[in-house]
Amino acid sequence: MVLIAGDPDGVITGHGFGPGNTKDQTLAETFFAARRTPQPRLPTVGRPARGPYVADSGFIGARRHADWAEAYGARVICPPYRSAARNWPPALRRWLGGLRQVIESVNGKLVTHFRLDRDRPHTLDGFAARLAAKVALHNACCWLNRQLGRPTLAFADLLSW
Repeated sequence: MVLIAGDPDGVITGHGFGPGNTKDQTLAETFFAARRTPQPRLPTVGRPARGPYVADSGFIGARRHADWAEAYGARVICPPYRSAARNWPPALRRWLGGLRQVIESVNGKLVTHFRLDRDRPHTLDGFAARLAAKVALHNACCWLNRQLGRPTLAFADLLSW
């Protein structure tokens, strides 16, 4: 399981990972704690987000969100339960949908373009090194696109070299 934090344009600002059988919320809580109070053993998580964390529906829960906000300063926004979704104003649903699209684009680039799903490292350190290299490549492509006046996540022709 990999957690990625980024800015609204899709630049990755921190990442972490844990065993695939770890609950998403447990891993996220560890991630938020490490971002709030830097841990020397977890240098890749980055600094606390300046804005909210956007998550998928697996993170629904007002009590959990309140606990994370109080303990780690982590504001989490995720889609509401289906029954409550109709109560969200259309502008808020569009805003969240746009941010979720950026998240899915970044995930897709790591998996498809940078072949994260095809890596078969033999050690945990090997996986950590490969993930860090892919995150660095992703951010370098974002930086290059910005320098060229292109959309930040327009990687297709950059990666065809």
